[in-house]
Amino acid sequence: MSSQDIPEENLPAEQDHAHGAVKVADEENPFADPGLPPHEHRIQDIDERAAKRSERTVALLFTVSMLATIGFIASYVTVPDDKSIFVFPIGHLSAMNFALGLTLGVALFSIGAGAVHWARTLMSDVEIADERHPIEAPAEVREKVIADFKQGAKESAIGRRKLIRNTMLGAVALVPLSGVMLLRDLGPLPGTSLRHTAWSKGKLLVNMNTNEPLRPEDVAVGSLTFAKPEGLEEHDENFQTEIAKAALMIVRLQPENIKDKRELEWSHEGIVAYSKICTHVGCPISLYEQQTHHVLCPCHQSTFDLSDGARVIFGPAGHALPQLRIGVNDEGYLEALGDFEEPVGPAFWERG
Repeated sequence: MSSQDIPEENLPAEQDHAHGAVKVADEENPFADPGLPPHEHRIQDIDERAAKRSERTVALLFTVSMLATIGFIASYVTVPDDKSIFVFPIGHLSAMNFALGLTLGVALFSIGAGAVHWARTLMSDVEIADERHPIEAPAEVREKVIADFKQGAKESAIGRRKLIRNTMLGAVALVPLSGVMLLRDLGPLPGTSLRHTAWSKGKLLVNMNTNEPLRPEDVAVGSLTFAKPEGLEEHDENFQTEIAKAALMIVRLQPENIKDKRELEWSHEGIVAYSKICTHVGCPISLYEQQTHHVLCPCHQSTFDLSDGARVIFGPAGHALPQLRIGVNDEGYLEALGDFEEPVGPAFWERG
């Protein structure tokens, strides 16, 4: 149904808003003003039943928002923070994070969609042309505002009534602590966890690709192998947190090519194990040059010499890669002889 099908007396009354007004060009104004196009009535303007349908739609969206908000609160209270779910095609996710994100997203979307539908179907859509007015207030208004402020400050006696002033400042200063308390839900304090990894004495070195323990004969001279600690599996809830500290590079060098004395002592038959985490911003190192024994971080090109204690020879990294002391157990598998003696990752020394 269009406005052409409705009798003129049933159409809403129009106000003169210069719809379709066109000025004729002349010498002083060579460009004609086309004005606004003729106003087209919406179906809701001429059919009360359509308006009621739009009203019910808006109310439904707002109701969905209220229910989603209740769902958000219920999820926060009832869903365990250690529960995970599988969502296709994303994979395993935290059940609480998924529930909170879904319900909050639905609540916010429904409010926005309801407001937009309300404005587009029920609020007036008549175009109005208006001249711009000065933004700043007149001088007399500004003077009055300043005078009123000074008068109010004088009448409040804030300078004389120190008890009120000091308690007010204390109240205003303490209120933000309510928001700070919410930060506790970000998780427990790290404590000394940054100083320790999943490596410990006797942990086998497991190949990241085959998920099998490594023997010395599995590591060829000039090869680069990535390893993880025994017992750390990808489906573990804390896998990403632990592998970010425990990821290992295994390289086999000729013993006579190892320049650093401690590196040679901590190796096994020329097999050395270093942290895979760059000491600049924590990117995983993956590029190895066999001839020079250099490893390169792909993010910012920090370069480390694995034949000389993994010291930094180029780039922004601040210190050498931590080395893991390794040996061989009775069954012939490579094992760790302890944890890293210094923390892995970037900028730790600046943090203490």
